[in-house]
Amino acid sequence: MEEWEPELLWTRLALPCEPIRAYKIAPSFLVTIFLVPSLALVNTSDSHSLDGSVGTQTVHVDALRGRVSLQDNNVLSEWNGIVDYKNALLAAKLFSKMACVLAKMDLTVFSSLDDITQALGKQDSGHYPPTRGLTYTVLPSRVKNLAQFGVPVQDLCRAVPAYFAQQQKEGSALDMDPESCSELQFLSFMGLSICGEIPGL
Repeated sequence: MEEWEPELLWTRLALPCEPIRAYKIAPSFLVTIFLVPSLALVNTSDSHSLDGSVGTQTVHVDALRGRVSLQDNNVLSEWNGIVDYKNALLAAKLFSKMACVLAKMDLTVFSSLDDITQALGKQDSGHYPPTRGLTYTVLPSRVKNLAQFGVPVQDLCRAVPAYFAQQQKEGSALDMDPESCSELQFLSFMGLSICGEIPGL
């Protein structure tokens, strides 16, 4: 089977509509995304952005740039993240592992920017679009040039190693140690489970 080349994937980020091909790669760790119910109220700032807090998290939505930034100060699962809808890019900095993960998002299964914006602005909204769990294999190849993903991602991952991640096909069975998993929360209706050992650490 054809080997996966990290630089090819991130060249394709400029073409969000092009699907990523699946490749056989030994996983370093996994990222699973799923939805859970309920959302707390945050306050709005202007017509293009929202700022506020959800539990232990501080959230900023920049609708003009198509970007959501998050800081979670939960002592058990501290992490910061950027969801870049214009470039279909998810970046997460995990403080427990002192590493960053960069993954191409499948916008057909992610909650849209409009969904998140509306949810943050409406305390009584009880409807959130359904999605299915997503699993990513984080590859051993480190990101060599963070600048290509923009200043926010470069600042997020400064001084820690960053790794590419690739979405797995639905139903793919991959070995992982549940004891290595970190359970994170993105707002109060999207969860992330990050599992495995960081290469080289």
